[in-house]
Amino acid sequence: MIGSAHNRGPPRRAIQRLLVANRGEIAKRIIDCARELSIETFALVTSGDTSHAIGAAHLVSIPSPASFVDIPTLVEIAKQHGIDAVHPGYGFLSESADFARRMWDEAGVVVIGPGWDILSKTGDKLAAKLLAQECDVPTLPALDKPTARLEEVQRFARGIGLPIMLKAVDGGGGKGIRLVCQESDLESAMRRAVDGSPSHQIFAEKAAVDGFRHIEVQIVGDGSGQVRHLWERECSIQRRYQKIIEQAPSTIRDREFVGKIIEAAIRMAQHIKYLSLGTFEFLANADRREFFFLEVNPRLQVEHTVTECIALVDLVKIQLEIAQGAKLTDTGLRNVPSDIMRVPELRSIQLRLIAEDAQRDWTLSIGRVGPFSLPTGHGVRVDTHLHHRQTTVIGTDYDSLLAKIIITGEHQQAVLSKCRRALEDTWIEGVKTNLDILRAIVAQKDFEHALCDTSWLERHAGSLLASGAKISRGITDQLHTASPFTEDETQSSLSIPGSSNSAVLLRKSDAWALKITAPSRKATEEIHHIKITRVIRNEFPSSFKADIEYSHPHSPEPQAFALKAISSSASSAAIMATGKHRRGDHNNPHHVIIPFPGKLVELSVAEGDEVIPGQVVCVVRQMKMELEIRANRGGRVKWIVDAQDGEDIAEGTLAAELEDLYEEHKIKPLL
Repeated sequence: MIGSAHNRGPPRRAIQRLLVANRGEIAKRIIDCARELSIETFALVTSGDTSHAIGAAHLVSIPSPASFVDIPTLVEIAKQHGIDAVHPGYGFLSESADFARRMWDEAGVVVIGPGWDILSKTGDKLAAKLLAQECDVPTLPALDKPTARLEEVQRFARGIGLPIMLKAVDGGGGKGIRLVCQESDLESAMRRAVDGSPSHQIFAEKAAVDGFRHIEVQIVGDGSGQVRHLWERECSIQRRYQKIIEQAPSTIRDREFVGKIIEAAIRMAQHIKYLSLGTFEFLANADRREFFFLEVNPRLQVEHTVTECIALVDLVKIQLEIAQGAKLTDTGLRNVPSDIMRVPELRSIQLRLIAEDAQRDWTLSIGRVGPFSLPTGHGVRVDTHLHHRQTTVIGTDYDSLLAKIIITGEHQQAVLSKCRRALEDTWIEGVKTNLDILRAIVAQKDFEHALCDTSWLERHAGSLLASGAKISRGITDQLHTASPFTEDETQSSLSIPGSSNSAVLLRKSDAWALKITAPSRKATEEIHHIKITRVIRNEFPSSFKADIEYSHPHSPEPQAFALKAISSSASSAAIMATGKHRRGDHNNPHHVIIPFPGKLVELSVAEGDEVIPGQVVCVVRQMKMELEIRANRGGRVKWIVDAQDGEDIAEGTLAAELEDLYEEHKIKPLL
């Protein structure tokens, strides 16, 4: 053990070898920035998930996705490769004080961020709430200590009144948050919130819902008590507490009111001598001129991009510079005004492109990412780990964020016009995406006129989905009439937006050597060769068209052929499904079917149990979200799926088969 005399965190020193303990677009963002600073980079990769590591000096294979949060494994990797700093990105271990402390104590490695002392005061939601109260920052009424006991939360709810919010004390990114509007929902909601907490502890607070916007302040500190704000962001467009669209600055026109929120964030950051990047989050109602502190995210934020675009700074670079001992005045912040009322003249909006099926309750869309197009042009920035030369497969282990499209302009109308054009230029095959809903939102008058609170998207989800689908059909129709490509090429490109179900991505230069042997034992083996020279249409296995070269023993010189699949009895869903479990029949009312892919969290019933309509049969996790599968009718459980907790479950898997209780009652008198 190396040990440390540092109480607040490890020393700040030059970084030579940086381990990026993350994946996806944020890993790519950090690697690129470190390269510009001539820092040697090490990227963590798992089988089939390497596209984020392009540009890294070294690739380090880890055995499974779980290794990203396995502290002993990461400590050992740091030792083996002579790492002197780790950047955790966001999510995973980025808010773990234990990770920061152990990485220093056991390996002498600095974790980029505020250090374990500040993490312990801010990464825990309840501790952060106490910090706000010490600094006279308004907070919502809440339990004053964490709990896992239903009785304590019930007493709080009855005393303060519904609705209340349940929050995992150490959750993040919307995980472990449940809104409770009816007491009958409290027990189930609490179980889900507790499951979302690594420490299995939650707290409850009064919910502020209607008319409140999500406002967050970007803070940068150098550990000396000197802190700077970079104005605020607005993240009110969200569903299930997952942000979809963020913008900077906020759309609140009362800058004096916004200034009070920024001042509150600065006051809290100065109180603890904040170090590195941090986001202080609030709920704000401009009409009532009231705001409440929510939490601190003591790390780099997903939506840091919009702040970079309006302030013209590189936050990742500043973070790495501060970790190496720089003062605020030594960084790019020296050219940024500190006056709260002097708001940047630029506006920026970030659109999160996500692999999900919004038409099916926003469920994860798994599969192999096919051909795609992301927008370019003036005022358009795209942060992504997708690469045309790297295969990317969307599964259940990771976040489903595909790309962040960031649009910047001089005023709101100009930015919205760019957003609409950029989304017209965006399409992706192989998986379904939320492209329809993004197109609908930026076309809405409510969004244009800044009338959206945190519940706006869920209130209007139905109409937005309908209008988004209509907008996308119009874009597709326009491409049909204006496309310069041939009919076959047009058909290939018009699987917009993400409508193709292809699970198998075939590319130019893919080749096979096929051994063909007749059933007779005396027959000799023949080796045939096939190589794809051009893919015209790829919706394999349902449809495929390509130019190929084919050679066989009797004609060793390759010959050119056109290949076209005209029918198939296979399906992409069949390829992607594990095939291990019984499939449900949607026409059978006794079947309880899992409608999306994910990981089984728990089976809530057993064979022989009696269930009532709406009762939870099982819980399935998709990334951060744990979703309950409920029975549509009552009955007795006749059969239950034989699956283990943590096992991958395919879409359409039969969770349980019910039998009517009255049938049993009919039979009994005959016995």
